[in-house]
Amino acid sequence: MDALPLIAGLDLEQVPSPCFIVDQAALRCNLAVLDGVQRRTGCRILLALKGYAMFRTFPLIRRTLHGICASGLLEARLGRETFDREVHVYSAAFSPADMDALVKIADHVTFNSFAQWQRFRSKIAAASRPIRCGIRINPAHSEGTVPIYDPCGPGSRLGVLRRDFQPDRLDGISGLLFHTLCEQNADALERTLAVVERDFGAFLNQMDWVNFGGGHHITRADYDIDLLCRLIDAIQKRYGVQVYLEPGEAVALNAGVMVATVLDIIHNDMPIAILDTSAAAHMPDVLEMPYRPEIVGAGRPDEKPHAYRLGGLSCLAGDVIGEYAFDAPLTVGSRLVFLDMAHYSMVKTNTFNGVALPTLALYDSDSGNFEVVRTFGYEDYRMRLS
Repeated sequence: MDALPLIAGLDLEQVPSPCFIVDQAALRCNLAVLDGVQRRTGCRILLALKGYAMFRTFPLIRRTLHGICASGLLEARLGRETFDREVHVYSAAFSPADMDALVKIADHVTFNSFAQWQRFRSKIAAASRPIRCGIRINPAHSEGTVPIYDPCGPGSRLGVLRRDFQPDRLDGISGLLFHTLCEQNADALERTLAVVERDFGAFLNQMDWVNFGGGHHITRADYDIDLLCRLIDAIQKRYGVQVYLEPGEAVALNAGVMVATVLDIIHNDMPIAILDTSAAAHMPDVLEMPYRPEIVGAGRPDEKPHAYRLGGLSCLAGDVIGEYAFDAPLTVGSRLVFLDMAHYSMVKTNTFNGVALPTLALYDSDSGNFEVVRTFGYEDYRMRLS
């Protein structure tokens, strides 16, 4: 994988470590692709805050995207305060206290069950702002390959199955939401839509909008944008609905890196480089997914002469990023650049074991401007505990 353009223009030795760096030029490129889909189809694309939430870049993103989608009150509040376009909220369940707050800031609220809809519809009706309500459906059609990210797998808690759908309780419901994808192309959406239309098509004619959820890898080089646009056009024409998409990863795909530093090198069956970062604290998807992040200039252990296991800073025995090989030996102080770190990794960081959060920085590879946005320290760790 080639390095991002931002790497060539930066003196990495002057970058704080560890540090997430987001390239605004790369964001603009992604937004241009997403805007092309909006202009061709009239669909509305939202930013999924669960995937990317660096609000310092929201003034740029809000020029193109129609709003945000949130998974609960705190994300919704962040979207209202810092993005301030449409605020869509879905949660597996809402508490009464959260709903009291949400009715003051949300434009769309989607419920995970008809019981939740019935419980809160009076609060929605009494709200001082117009709120459009939806039901999340579960088409029981799996496209994902990783069970932890499959919302339609057996026993899923997400969405209403067709056998449990209650058409007599649709009064006040203006839209349906489904979500089946994870980093996938438009062919996966096409298969999903066939099932959605078969099982829920009779109700789409009663709706004003339908949300295709997230997981659309629209800004990936091989993504079939023409097919996506045909699918959106067909649904909007057939049912007279407004289509929404809510990608997170596609907005920030290949738009950022994380710079880390080798602190020590030890030996146990093979050389092990201990970094100032952590899979558990800074890249939890490496352990959860799991996946192997790419590093600039690195290959697999059999591809280059100097192989290392890269370990994290925490005391978790399994805090291992993976095994990599390099053209030259690593030394204490070597800088490593992890690719495609702008989405999910940034929002899922934690301070487990007292590992400090990485610095956040912005770069514009078009202008050369670099800015440290925020650093974190002891108080950020301490305030979460008592």
